[in-house]
Amino acid sequence: MTLEDLRVFVAVCRAGSLSAVARELGCTQSAVSQHVKRLERETGVGLLERRPRGVVPTQAGRILEAAAAEGIAGLGLALRQVRDLSDGVSGYVRVATGATTVRHFMSDALVAYRRAHPGVNLEFRTVSSGRGSFDALADGTLDLAWITLGPPVRGIEQRRVVDLPWMLAVPADDPLAGLPHVDVADLRDVRLIRLPPNSASAAHLDASCARLGVRFSYDTGVADWDTALLLAELGVGRAVVPALPGLSQPADGALRLIPVPALRPLPVGWAVRRWDALSPPARAFADLVIEQRGRTASASPGAAD
Repeated sequence: MTLEDLRVFVAVCRAGSLSAVARELGCTQSAVSQHVKRLERETGVGLLERRPRGVVPTQAGRILEAAAAEGIAGLGLALRQVRDLSDGVSGYVRVATGATTVRHFMSDALVAYRRAHPGVNLEFRTVSSGRGSFDALADGTLDLAWITLGPPVRGIEQRRVVDLPWMLAVPADDPLAGLPHVDVADLRDVRLIRLPPNSASAAHLDASCARLGVRFSYDTGVADWDTALLLAELGVGRAVVPALPGLSQPADGALRLIPVPALRPLPVGWAVRRWDALSPPARAFADLVIEQRGRTASASPGAAD
């Protein structure tokens, strides 16, 4: 068997489809199948079970997938560290972000990092879910992921960087715009702009509401926080959103952000496979973001460390 056989096999197990992996690799489904067959000949057991809608690993396949993924990730990490040692200041950092992450959480750090490390390649990838970020960290595809922190995940380390209080975003002419804060009970009958229902931030908000015995109602859905803020500014609706760093609220502007102190702040920060095993360039970038957020979090509306 070859390393490429194992890489392809892990990809097939995670995608649940030979054809999907073939499209991703730019090859034929037959070529993908040959990688799997070579492993099955080597091990002497079936590794995949064909189903009407794809494939799933057999018991033996699951064992091999777990070991292969761990080995590939470890090898990838070792190769990156070797390159970093040989190149000195060069290397690359691969970061998973959401749609608004770089703008609100990393812009200052990104500028400072580029000046301090001009030889390092930075690659930002938008990942649609926390689960996708964890998978990419586990198999070595990514170095860092900026996430809404949640329950412990096996094989992943999470580090809190900042807690974001919740704010009610309304247009400046809204009847609620002049309030110093909003009670959750006052929002029972207010129809809101909904954050993505499958997002960790929406799940955190729903859990915080449930703890208070409140259930919000919605009439509009958006894909990210910035879109919710824009719609609120345009008067399309009201939105409960985190107090994003760097979000200005001029007195004569069209948007007002009103604290909702009863809701538990949203914890956000870094997720990594192993913090002590990060490459020097990745560790430097992560530390710089933490440092910059520590300096500027207090300047955000209602933000707290």
